[in-house]
Order: sequence, then C-alpha cells, then structure tokens
Amino acid sequence: MSDNLVHPLTVICAGSCFAFSGLFYKLYSDKRQEVRKLKEIPNFQVDHHLLRILNASSNKRLHYVAVEGLVQANGEPISSQYVPRCHGVIQKITVHEHWKYWNSALKTWVSKKVNKQQTTNTVPFSLIQPGSYINDVSVRVDSPLEARGDYLEQVHKRLRQAKEGLMDAVVRELSGERPVALEEKEELLRVGSSITGFGELVLEQDKIMRLQPPKDGRSYILIPSDYKSFIQRHENSANMWKGLTALFGITGFALIGGLIHGAINKDKKT
Repeated sequence: MSDNLVHPLTVICAGSCFAFSGLFYKLYSDKRQEVRKLKEIPNFQVDHHLLRILNASSNKRLHYVAVEGLVQANGEPISSQYVPRCHGVIQKITVHEHWKYWNSALKTWVSKKVNKQQTTNTVPFSLIQPGSYINDVSVRVDSPLEARGDYLEQVHKRLRQAKEGLMDAVVRELSGERPVALEEKEELLRVGSSITGFGELVLEQDKIMRLQPPKDGRSYILIPSDYKSFIQRHENSANMWKGLTALFGITGFALIGGLIHGAINKDKKT
C-alpha cells in the first residue's frame, strides 16, 4: 500500500480513537458523578439503630435513604403457580401467544408474539435484618409496584407447542396465519431475598417504620441486592469506561507517534 494511502488512513484511525476516547471519558465522568451521588445517600440496615435515628429525626421522617434487608411477608405469602414450595410477595405471570403469518412479499412465514396477558398479585411485606431470629424491628414497603428496578426473579418459563387438528390446518392455509406456541413466564419477589429500597422513610405513631415513594420527586427504587454490591456494580461500570478511555487514547497517540516516527526516518534517508 502506498504512503499516499497509508498516511490518511492512519490519521483517520487516530482521529477515530481520540473521538471514542472522548466519548468514553464523558461516559466515565457521568458514571463517576452518579456513583458520588449514590454514596451521598444515607444507607441503613433494618435494626434498632435505624429506629433510633428515625425517632430522633425531624417529623419522624428521613426524606431519602437506602434501606437494605430481607423480604418477609406480612401474613400469608403468595405460592408459585408452577414451582412447588416457592413463595413470594409479588407475583407476575405473563402469557404470550406465538403465531406465524404468511408474508406474500417475502414468500415465507413470519413469527410474531400477540395477545399478551399479564397478571400481577401482591401481598404486604416488610424488610427485616439478615440473620435476625426475632423480628421486632422491620420496615414496611409501601406501593412496591410504583418502584423502579428489576427486582423480580424469573422462577418459571415454558413454551407449549400449539395443537391443531385437520380442520385447523385447513383454516390456517386459507387465512395465512397459524398458532405456533404458548409462552408462560412467572416472576416472583421471593420471600427471604435480599432487597435494597431507595425512598422516603417515615415512623408512624405505633412505632412502625415505612418505606414509601419520595414526596420530592426523587426515584423510588427497589434493587435485588445489598447496598455494597449495588455500589460495586456502578464502580465497575465506571472503571470499564475509564479503561476504554485510556485504551483508545493510547492507541490514538501510538498511531500518531508511529506516523511522525516514519516521517522523520523518511526525511533522514533523503
């Protein structure tokens, strides 16, 4: 390849590396700022220390905190519809129909999900301290369906093939559509799972602590892990963007350095 072509390609590659490095640095900077803000949120375990702090606070209220504990149903939990001895406090069952439609333009059958049906059941629940045998301190979780976060665990998924007779096959060919399968999925917030909730914490007159959606507009969040693991995941994400920033930056400088070095050697030979 001639020098007339190599030099522009090298410059383009180096410029692309610097552009990606700048983009990754922006993502790194945003993530670091997010981690800093998360670390500023007061974090508590469900114990007597939290109860004392809340009791001493203004209006018996902490406007935005992170509270971590284990899920416990306030009464009878929900039993899984498909998994024996599996219990939870939030249950979501989703059913999808899989159909195929004849595409006359492509001359082929095209798959599509239709008729989504979703059922959600909840029972009141609280967070308790891990390892606690006497649950005299707990935090009730209000309005969990309003919370953001992927805190449900998939406990069942099954794809059942559709059954059709001779008449169904005839109708299918005439209409250009046919059922293929029925997909069932069940998700639970399981009893005993570790949860961290971000929201407003209030103390009621009967000494019951309650986590609820914040009144100041901040996000109400439930995450399926402890607070330390949650922060660690965000820090790992920040470090990934930091590493990519350095990698593409060094690569860009190496390309430019190689180009300059080659030009100097060429001048010396001439």
